[in-house]
Amino acid sequence: MEKNTPLITASWLAQHLEDPNLVILDTRFSLADPQQGQTEYQQGHIPGAYYLDLNKDLSSSIQAHGGRHPLPDWNTLVTKLNQLGIRSSSADGPTQVVIYDDSRFAFAARLWWMLRYLGHEQVALLDGGIQAWKSAGYALTTDAPTATTAKQTTEQTAEQTGDFHPTPQPDWLVDIETVRQRKDLPEVTVIDSRSPERWRGEVEPIDPVAGSVPGSINSFWKNVSTEDGQLKSADELSKHWAQLKPDDEIIVYCGSGVTACVNLFSLVMAGHPMHKLYPGGWSDWCSYL
Repeated sequence: MEKNTPLITASWLAQHLEDPNLVILDTRFSLADPQQGQTEYQQGHIPGAYYLDLNKDLSSSIQAHGGRHPLPDWNTLVTKLNQLGIRSSSADGPTQVVIYDDSRFAFAARLWWMLRYLGHEQVALLDGGIQAWKSAGYALTTDAPTATTAKQTTEQTAEQTGDFHPTPQPDWLVDIETVRQRKDLPEVTVIDSRSPERWRGEVEPIDPVAGSVPGSINSFWKNVSTEDGQLKSADELSKHWAQLKPDDEIIVYCGSGVTACVNLFSLVMAGHPMHKLYPGGWSDWCSYL
């Protein structure tokens, strides 16, 4: 495979479908209908793709605090990644993971961030999601892969196919206490990734309280992509984030730590380092009000 890039095209993916060191992950999801993503996956997905569910695989159970989509138990996730055959190292290097959705990276970026947090750098998003794949004329399948398909060269069981060794990056995460203590410092910028009207507190369709973290600025996560789900160019993203000072501490949040990852992804694509995620987001913050 070519040198690692965080964003790949449908044509690149089509050319590499049979690569034994590739794992494709489908993360389609609907907050309004939690079964929709699984249903759409069963109706047709990119050949070889496994399905991971936002609620079941990419989040842990909701508690009194911590937000609507708390980060998952990392040991449970690592077990799942091993079952899918994802390897931290092999004769061909780390497994190339490609993730897609149909929501302008909303759910795919969450998993991209999680894999990066666990130290896996060979992970990319499919530009344009599954719609770009279909628009290019590539076929879908209803066949669900297993980790012991033809890509495996031995009789390994699903539990043995991967060799994923997590190396977490704890400094990429902040909790509510850290945000409270640091949000008003002159060198800290807190970014709210939700829609402007939610940030202003004019509407709140999901959480019980409207509003935003005091002192935060707003940068709507959908503004980094086009209507058809293509990420904007590096130059456009650099201009989009030009107001950020290079040496500032940047903390990004949204409603529940999902779409904030789209902004984090776009910042990386604009040449920034990985900034900090407040995963609880507004749903955590407002649970204390």
